[in-house]
This record gives sequence, structure tokens and C-alpha cells, in this order.
Amino acid sequence: MPRYPQVSPVVATMPGSIYSSLAHRLATYAGETYPLHVGDTSLEPAVGCRMQDFTVEAHPGMHRYTSVQGTRALLDAIVDRVVERQGVPTERASVLVTAGATGGLGAVCGALLAPGDEVLILAPFWPLIAGIVRTVGGTPVPVPFFGADEDPAAAVAALEAARTDRTVALYVNTPHNPPGRIIPGDALAAMAAFARRHDLWLLADEVYEHYAYAGEHVYTRPLAPERTFSCHSMSKAYGMAGNRCGYVVGPADVMPHLNKIATHVWYSTPTASQLAALHALQGPGDAWAAAAAAQYADVGARAAARLGVPAPEGSTFLFFDVADALDDRGLPGLLSDCVDRGLLVGPGPSFGPVYDTHIRLCFTSVEPERALRGVDVLARLLGR
Repeated sequence: MPRYPQVSPVVATMPGSIYSSLAHRLATYAGETYPLHVGDTSLEPAVGCRMQDFTVEAHPGMHRYTSVQGTRALLDAIVDRVVERQGVPTERASVLVTAGATGGLGAVCGALLAPGDEVLILAPFWPLIAGIVRTVGGTPVPVPFFGADEDPAAAVAALEAARTDRTVALYVNTPHNPPGRIIPGDALAAMAAFARRHDLWLLADEVYEHYAYAGEHVYTRPLAPERTFSCHSMSKAYGMAGNRCGYVVGPADVMPHLNKIATHVWYSTPTASQLAALHALQGPGDAWAAAAAAQYADVGARAAARLGVPAPEGSTFLFFDVADALDDRGLPGLLSDCVDRGLLVGPGPSFGPVYDTHIRLCFTSVEPERALRGVDVLARLLGR
């Protein structure tokens, strides 16, 4: 039991820097920089969906609190979108507008997990999900997955091997961060059946739903709607990362418990951000996302070709092994060499315990040609 001056042992053991502990060194770098370590976009939101497009005169109350669940107009627009895209009957009570998809996953974990409960997480994984599970007393259980995902039986076998009596949920992310893969529909169906067979909750992180370049993104919720929480992001969908707005769709009878978490953690998602999200859903958002997807697919393929790795199927990342380029300093030495040249990439260990010779690169975080110049810096360091 921590007492002054101690802090929570869970928080004390969590890393303070997820994507790069060297980012501060870019502040004094004299040349062009390539911050390719954090998943973001160089694109501004569509015209009509930017903060400068909203005024108090047109939107009285835009700087006040709104309902914890979300504004009525945005909730209704989300319901329409979910029914159209997922084909599952959905009501307003099934939706919670959240402080980004990160906040949404936090609300799901806070509502579902008790101390000691385990969550199976397909690895490599988005690093924040492990921390979210830990902050509510749960235990993240990485399940090495990619490579087995094209074979539904192998995918389920990997999950069965990791499941224990403490397992209460499975976290699925597709299109996937960091490997840039799309989980095939038959594998998702097999995993949904696995969750149903063992009475598990299913957490579906689908923030890159608009960014599938090779193959079709299959939604998880239609496969097991009674136990699935699907999490979505205005940040990734429409270039609004700074707005902190996303949403969760789940079983209506459980959503009031997520609302409790929202009430006590962020109270309500910023009203102005919800206005921007509504305009994106009702206006130019889909056209913006389609144009962004075309740009992302092009730069991702060009980056992959320069590095000699497979082009991404989806998302905005490349994740690959650089063991053949490491010297006796290991991965930290390579990362230091990168920052000495103005480049930041994500260290593999942040994405799972067995990736200590991997790196993750986001090819959308700066404008395309600048990103490709950063890729070229990396390729030369790797001898490629």
C-alpha cells in the first residue's frame, strides 16, 4: 500500500515514454527533422470541419459542457453511420462519445475489468492498450499473432494457449497498428466464436477503418454484437487528433457503466470537437478520408519499397525487423544514430516483449516528401 511519498506501484512501473525516449534531442537538431515515431497526419481536417469554421454566433453554447453521452445530433449521426457500415441494429443508447478512441477504450476497460482480470492482446500491439488495462488493475496478456492470422485455426490455437481462468476479454485491432495488416474476415469470425465459447468480452479497435489499401476491412461487431465494443476515432478518420473525439458502440445494457467512467474521468467530450465531428460525418469527411487514403497508400508503398519490406495493407505504419543492421549497442544504438540525423522512429519493445530488434515508422506524420526523405535516411543507416 503506497504512502507518501510513494505512488501507485502500477503507475511507477509504467514507461513514461512510449514512442521515443529521444524525442527531446530533436529540439536542438539543426537540419530537417523527421518525427516518424507517433501516429498522426500532416493533413488538416476538411474545410468546414476546422475549429476556425465554428463561431459562437452560429453555435451558441459551443464552449459549455454538453451531455456526458454526447450531443444528440452527433449521437444520431453516429447511429446512422454504424447501421450503414456495420449492418447491425443500433440505438442511441448503444453509443458513447469519448475523449478520443483512447478514452473510449479506457471507459470499456474501466467498466469491464476487475483487479487481476486478464485481457488477451494480439501482438505486436498498440502500446497504450497495455497501459490502459494496467491502470484499472487488469493484466495485459500479449499473444504473438501476426503470421498466424491467415489461418483461423492457428489464430484460435494461439488464443487458447494464452487463455486462463482469469481471462475476461480479447482485444482485436484491424487494420492493425503497428504491422499494417488487415485481419481477414474468417480469422475474425473464428476469434468471435472463441470469445463466445469462453464468455469473453470483445474489444474491437477499428480506428483505421478508412485506411485499408489491400483487401477489405471487416467489422468485428456484426460477428458478436452482444459482447463487442467497437471503438472509433475522429483523429484517425478525419485528421482531428488534437480535438480528442471518438466514440464507442456496444451493448446498450452495459453502456451506462461506460458512461459512469466518462463522468468521472473527462465528464464530457469537448463540445466544439463534437461539432467538428458532426460536420465531418454529415459533410466532407468521407471524401477527405478517401483522398487521404489514396495519399497514404502511395507514400506507404513508396516507403516500403525503399526499405525493402512489404507494403502496408492498411493503417499508417511499417513495422519490421532491423536485426541485421544492429551492432553491439543493439536497438538503442540504432535509434541514437537515427536521432543524430534528425529521425525518430518507434522502438519495437514498446509494441510487445519479443520485438527488441524491430522498429515502427509512421509514414503520414509529416508531409509525404519529407517523410520519404526520412525513410531514405533510415534506409541508408540500415544499408538498404
